[in-house]
Amino acid sequence: MELLELMKYRRSIRKYQGRQISREDMETIIEAGTYAPNAGGGQRSIIVGIRNAELAEKIGRLNVARFDRSRLSGSYVSAEQPSIIDDPTMKSGFYGAPSVCVVFAMKNFLYSIPDAFCCAENMVLMATELGISSCIIARGEETFDNEIGAALLREWNIPENYITRCFVLLGYCEGEYPKEKPRKQGRNKIIE
Repeated sequence: MELLELMKYRRSIRKYQGRQISREDMETIIEAGTYAPNAGGGQRSIIVGIRNAELAEKIGRLNVARFDRSRLSGSYVSAEQPSIIDDPTMKSGFYGAPSVCVVFAMKNFLYSIPDAFCCAENMVLMATELGISSCIIARGEETFDNEIGAALLREWNIPENYITRCFVLLGYCEGEYPKEKPRKQGRNKIIE
């Protein structure tokens, strides 16, 4: 598939089968993340891959625990692939994905957020090419800001000056793969 076609095909999936992705595919997806553009070529992001559905669910619950709905700019995402924005009764921000990658970046580095999200974008595109469904999830900063989360970071040897910026959910789509949404008009301009 050509790159632009792959980009047009990729969807954010929030309904997953229980089937686990292979370790080899996760390694390839993480490798793609390491080749993302990054400020000054510093390669500061750290990626932790989790191929343990129970641990992913535990972290997904931490991800939702302090979700602040008052900061939303809208209240609807999708009928086919609902999010916690659509359904406040959802208890996990990872939607049952059997694998997740945690993307860390330096806390006080000016470009840590763009670096992390560039990393995540590379990862979801690689996942799509491999036939794996994915979704980028934010709310990283507050996910590990508790005793359970801090213990996990110590176990994973994450430096204290690093913070979670985002997550990449990985698995196989439950049900029919969503159709393309029409693009909103007036979102781009070329000035010469």
